Amino acid sequence: MIVVKISVVGLGVEGKKAIKSLISHGYDVYGTDSSLNIDISDIKKYIEGKKSNNTSIKSGKLTINLGVNDIDKILSSDGILISPGLWKSELADKLKNSNKLISDILTKHKSLPTIGITGTNGKTTTALMLKKILEESGKKILVGGNGGGGFSGYCDLILKAEESKYDLMIVEVCDMTLNFSDYFFNFDIIGLTNIGDDHIDVHGSISQYKNSLLKFFKNKIIFLDSNEKLRNEVGSLAKEIFYYNISDINLKVFGKFNRLNGGLASSISEYLNVSCDTIKESLENFHEVEGRLKLINLNNSKVFIGKTDNVHATESILSEIEDLDIAFIGTPRNKEIHRLDILNSVVNYNPKKIILFKGLSNSFDLSLNRLKTLNYKGEIILSNSNKETLDLISKFDSNSDNKNTNIFIGGNGQEVIMKIQKLLE
Repeated sequence: MIVVKISVVGLGVEGKKAIKSLISHGYDVYGTDSSLNIDISDIKKYIEGKKSNNTSIKSGKLTINLGVNDIDKILSSDGILISPGLWKSELADKLKNSNKLISDILTKHKSLPTIGITGTNGKTTTALMLKKILEESGKKILVGGNGGGGFSGYCDLILKAEESKYDLMIVEVCDMTLNFSDYFFNFDIIGLTNIGDDHIDVHGSISQYKNSLLKFFKNKIIFLDSNEKLRNEVGSLAKEIFYYNISDINLKVFGKFNRLNGGLASSISEYLNVSCDTIKESLENFHEVEGRLKLINLNNSKVFIGKTDNVHATESILSEIEDLDIAFIGTPRNKEIHRLDILNSVVNYNPKKIILFKGLSNSFDLSLNRLKTLNYKGEIILSNSNKETLDLISKFDSNSDNKNTNIFIGGNGQEVIMKIQKLLE
């Protein structure tokens, strides 16, 4: 069967990343979403025309319909990609029965030895550490996955596997896409970084998240942190279980949490018969992943800056900063109330000042209300732009006394945080 046209159903993060990958690989794409309120600004470069009154857009190889999912049009395509967010829907069940899902018609990726890296935090860093080690051992590695984590999405892996020959594939698996990923890929090995309180609005509870993980682990080789409590529940579900510890290799990246990421990457590499010397040399030369935590030394300050969009990630960093002086925290989306728990963690470390900047929302109200309920006694400052944020950092740095001022910049809004980081550097 010659595959020419692919339908992408659901235009969230993964759906839009799939459209970009499919078009770049030469496919015609029909994108559809039942919602009219879809931001398509990041795929506008593929659209020459304007949105018409019937919410239909057609330009070159791309057609987009908003406000309705036309099953007949979807099924007329050669292949179908369902957004992970729709995976458990009634619509998805109908489409699965068509035998046209992209992972069923493009199948070369399923013959590759495949490692999944999942968990709440540290997935991207661990996946890239493992990639570096395995490449240094002489293997050709395909790595990618979770579009929300910075990769090009799951569809991109399938397309690349069709076009080139690889020795092994590493997939970053978001905790919200476990069922979706388990269908699309044939995982041999799963590495779990950690379990934290994130996406609970999707999972319902930590208990339900753990149950999803246990189903995902079934009949696979599993690598767990030796201190992970879930180890007592995995039992006979897994094909085999291995435990990893904190790496004792001298890493360039900051933090105990990154040494744990290194421990997981090392443990899987050892299982794959990579030499200890190769593992050591690879990790010693591993640098921070863009957007993840980085320590920047200014004149009189140490700035700890990076993606910390949940309380588990925030706590893992703050616990290693001696005497937190100042915290810059990005605001969450208005509907993501659970992310305000980041402020709970910050207040526990009693910084003299908390600066709120616009991360994923233009509103400060939710964050200010949370700080009020926490009875925070320090100074609260609002920053409305990256320039204001940089000016404040410069001011605090120049006003430092004899000791270094420890500044933490995190919270929500990875793109904003990355821009601040680049400007600081």
